[in-house]
Amino acid sequence: MTTVQYGRPRTHEKLRVLFLIRLAEGGREGFLSAYESIRHSVADVPGHILDQLGAPVDDSRQWVITSEWETPEHFFAWQQSEEHRALVAPMGAWIEKAESLRFRVVEETPDPAAGGRR
Repeated sequence: MTTVQYGRPRTHEKLRVLFLIRLAEGGREGFLSAYESIRHSVADVPGHILDQLGAPVDDSRQWVITSEWETPEHFFAWQQSEEHRALVAPMGAWIEKAESLRFRVVEETPDPAAGGRR
């Protein structure tokens, strides 16, 4: 599908997901172990581009997982699957509170290493 964002044509619409997490008290090591055990499986999901785990600078219980998907449809198909629920279940034991935010990527700074300009 071709859409126009900010006056420029786009051939597809990537999705950025921010998963804001507040860990349970004492849950850091358990969470990190659970995340490590599933991250490579998530990387194999169709449409998945990347995941990043963000550690807190000050509050050791607030973390973020960001992911990028080729299209919103790829993400929502995975999110609604039994595979997703089973895969992420071990992390749930270590999470006190979570919020998922989703955004269409409408602009992106080119990667200078790939020949893009800053």
